Amino acid sequence: MTSDRPENLWRHSHRPDMELAALDGDTRSDLLVIGGGFTGCSAALEAARGNADVVLLEARTIGHGGSGRNVGLVNAGLWLPPDDIVAKLGRDAGTRLIDALSVAPDLVFRLIAEHGIDCEATRNGTLHLAHAPSGLRELESRLRQGNRTGAPLQLLDAGETARRSGSRAFFGGLFDPRAGTVQPLAYCRGLAAAARAAGARIFEGSPVREIVHDGTHWIARVGGHRVRARHLLLATNAYADGIGGAPAREFVPVHFSQFATAPLPEPLRRHILPGGEGCWDTDMIMNSVRIDRDGRVIIGGVGNVDGPGATIHRRWAARKLAHFYPELAGLPFEHAWSGAIAMTSDHLPKVLSFGPNALSVFGYSGRGIGPGTVFGKQAARALLRGDTDALPVPLTESYSEGGKRARTVFFEVGALAAHALRPGPFVPRKASSPSALAPGQD
Repeated sequence: MTSDRPENLWRHSHRPDMELAALDGDTRSDLLVIGGGFTGCSAALEAARGNADVVLLEARTIGHGGSGRNVGLVNAGLWLPPDDIVAKLGRDAGTRLIDALSVAPDLVFRLIAEHGIDCEATRNGTLHLAHAPSGLRELESRLRQGNRTGAPLQLLDAGETARRSGSRAFFGGLFDPRAGTVQPLAYCRGLAAAARAAGARIFEGSPVREIVHDGTHWIARVGGHRVRARHLLLATNAYADGIGGAPAREFVPVHFSQFATAPLPEPLRRHILPGGEGCWDTDMIMNSVRIDRDGRVIIGGVGNVDGPGATIHRRWAARKLAHFYPELAGLPFEHAWSGAIAMTSDHLPKVLSFGPNALSVFGYSGRGIGPGTVFGKQAARALLRGDTDALPVPLTESYSEGGKRARTVFFEVGALAAHALRPGPFVPRKASSPSALAPGQD
């Protein structure tokens, strides 16, 4: 997920502990990775741990794109429910993807532990919140589908949802104990540091201008320098501009913005997401809410706070905060930032083979941390070992999206309309269950 200004909380709360220079000469490698997000850093780590000579080139800084603008939810799957995945991919391929991503949080938190990554890692699950009775019916369907595939999901009534979230704005919730939260930029940088420690050569401020294949090697031109590599992984996702010879951008960039308060005083912090679960809801214009290690409440929603509709999105976020947590009404936001999601029309990630020993991975449609880590690892294996059968999705030779510009505008205009016209979710006058607590009560 677009600015490097201090408003991005993740850049404010994490300072890089390693210095990375720009590429300053010609070099060779077994594997060239372009893009320093979750996918690229995971691939570089996997390849370097396998004793491959790896070069990673990042145009800006590690985590500059979606990885450093993410909500930070480590989910065990995609936005799509299991039945939809199987319907789109078929039984065998769909089950393979579901199984691969069901253990994505295991991989993420294992890497965090193995490499001592300081990224506010909290594995207390996530909550999918029903914004309306129709949303609760959707969660009931997701529960049945998830349980059929072995997911240990639990449906919570309104009372338990209110206790865990600290809000009576919801009609129930779906709890996934496999999941958790991280400080996403710190996690991404931690992967890069681990890859570097394993021997990968990582360069920041090194935008690739062109890639060509000379018959035996890929050649990447970076300023006046060249990198030659037998294998190439393009891992730029929604931030893929300006690389000659690369595949066209076949996804729809959709902006998602986040707004963070100052750290809450302890009496308030004790009742708002006391377990630290990350949350998102069932609303058509999806919203997220979480709390960070310092007790900041972070509200997210579709829309570009760095664009011309910034004032509308900021006012919406203030109203949304007050509807979720009336006791926080009027509390200002100290941080606001936006990033781009690579959305595909079927909401499925893609692994594109676009030349000899070359893959492009993109299209997580808002689920970057777990899938990015898994896809990066498996893409490195596929390239260096020829193990394409282990990829989470079938390899494709071509892929195209129609109406990309129009659909980007559609998403932003839709978010602006929703944020301008809708004050927030309906808040029940009474709790839907006798055990539901009003915010701030024990």
